[in-house]
Amino acid sequence: MADQPSPGTGAGTEPARDSRLAGFAKGGGADASPPGPELAALAAELSGPQWRCTGATDDELTGLLGRWAALESWAAAAKLGVVREMIRRGDQPWLSRQRHGDLPDTWDETLEHELAAALGMSAQAADKLIWLAWELEARLPGIGAKLTDGTITYVKARAIADELAVLGDDHAAQAAALIVDKLAGKTPGQIMKLAAQAACTVDPEGAAKRRKLAEKEDARVRFWREHTGAAALAAYGLPTDEALAAHANVNARAEEYKKSKAFPDARMDQLRVLGYLDLLNGVSAAARVARARAMAAAADAAPAPGRPPGADDRGDDDLSGEGPAGDTRDDGPGSGEPGGGPGPDCQPGGPALPALPARTNLTIPLATLLNLANRPGEGHGLGPLDPALARDLAATAAGSPGSQWCVTVVDADGIALGHGCARPAGKSRRGPSSPWAFTRREGPGPPDGYGTWTLTLPGGKELTVQLGPVPVHSCDHRHESHAYQANDTLRHLVQVRDGECTFPPCSRHARDSDFEHAIPYDKGGRTCACNGGARSRKCHRVKQSPGWKVTQPRPGWHQWTTPSGRTYMQGPKQYPS
Repeated sequence: MADQPSPGTGAGTEPARDSRLAGFAKGGGADASPPGPELAALAAELSGPQWRCTGATDDELTGLLGRWAALESWAAAAKLGVVREMIRRGDQPWLSRQRHGDLPDTWDETLEHELAAALGMSAQAADKLIWLAWELEARLPGIGAKLTDGTITYVKARAIADELAVLGDDHAAQAAALIVDKLAGKTPGQIMKLAAQAACTVDPEGAAKRRKLAEKEDARVRFWREHTGAAALAAYGLPTDEALAAHANVNARAEEYKKSKAFPDARMDQLRVLGYLDLLNGVSAAARVARARAMAAAADAAPAPGRPPGADDRGDDDLSGEGPAGDTRDDGPGSGEPGGGPGPDCQPGGPALPALPARTNLTIPLATLLNLANRPGEGHGLGPLDPALARDLAATAAGSPGSQWCVTVVDADGIALGHGCARPAGKSRRGPSSPWAFTRREGPGPPDGYGTWTLTLPGGKELTVQLGPVPVHSCDHRHESHAYQANDTLRHLVQVRDGECTFPPCSRHARDSDFEHAIPYDKGGRTCACNGGARSRKCHRVKQSPGWKVTQPRPGWHQWTTPSGRTYMQGPKQYPS
């Protein structure tokens, strides 16, 4: 071919420039070529090994970047097209579902689980993917075409669909027509504003109704862990007037803190966060300012403490503490009901700030609490907890009489081998300044037991822990129930072993999931750890649908088989160790 690169001239010379790169310069033929397999092959060849784009000018490099972005959009459109075909194949004529063209308006919830397992996403995310695939063909084909030709990205298409989802079919078509030719070069934020304005333009009365409905039906508060390890708390579906007033109150509290000069190094945003939390937790401005001044005085009087004595990073103790077990609910990725007040660092010295009982599940290596190691913990809905935060949260929980404690023995992989729930041991035998302690009280006890231990909380409170085996790897059926319902001990041990729903993409906490038989009870399945597993209510229903099957090749390992014949394995929870 005439436009192929010419061979190099010898060893050590730069490779010859490929003349086809010129097509990606501004105004070149390839610079505006539609995305597809031909463009993908050409761009891949010219980008070369490790995408170094040898020989390309800066202008041509920019053109290649733009075409790769268009190919990314084209690939996303292709994925959505395959999802639409799965919707079609899951339809049955006898269901008489309403349709938009050749797409049924509803689909079985098992489809989202099939996609979730195949793509490694949550069922909620898979449901949104299915909805977008349907929306871009059934109601917004013009927007779908802009994704296919590379004008907009998947994120932008999703933003438009979300904004126009509240409209009826006719209004959605009108709104899409208003913006479809204005999308090129716009950011996601700009596109969201365009779509929102179009929705209000075509249906102004409906916009007011939808806002009021959202305040009623979409109201929620979410709590989640940020990637930094810090936490986030947000409310949605708020009445606009009250939200504005609340925001003004937060700003007013922050201004009060600034004027006090008790927080000299704090940025205004930090003071807003402090005011936000204090208003929610019922902490007065006077108490917060007094506390800050007391801490500053203490810091001036003594140097900051160093690393706790005896702490090292070598600890190989496989005993982990799990507690407290509160009333956490999981309403989706990143949600839960956290507890605790401003934290233990606000307690010693100076005016005390309110402490609340812990309301989430914390798992903390005992070696971390005993200052034998610096291993991270974790919290359901919080994710990993750095050792310092883990100790602080444990200390706060230890100060609440409502906290419950368990101890789980794990192997080198963090898989539970033994477990015991802590019970009051009577009067404390240590002083009020006692540190954490975990000491053996009696020998192994019943067959295969791990003995009776004493867990001492800071302040001297003692709890008794009877450790026994967790049914994992093998099962001796010691806690088997001969009825359909599992007894409390069996249910709890399976929850400890599984940790979460055993459908691989699902993160519902095991305590909020059903105890479900792999082999149904009415078909001879045992109510035992070797046949039982944690399944969220939704995953439980899906497992019982035609074509789905769950087996346990060994206790704690759950193999899911989908209607397409694909299999996915979920093992026991791996605790911090």
